[in-house]
Amino acid sequence: MTLWIKSKSFFIKCKRVWHTLKKPSKKEFEMVAKVSAIGILALGAIGFLISMIMKSLF
Repeated sequence: MTLWIKSKSFFIKCKRVWHTLKKPSKKEFEMVAKVSAIGILALGAIGFLISMIMKSLF
């Protein structure tokens, strides 16, 4: 019985969040895409530099 109550509560919360969502504007979407791309490139560059340092040390 508690599983039913927990799942019902979860779905009610999900429904509440779903109704408060809004579609991002084109400007907001482009900003998120740019920030994400910069983050991915930065992490890739850091990983590459660490890889090159480790290869040169060993």
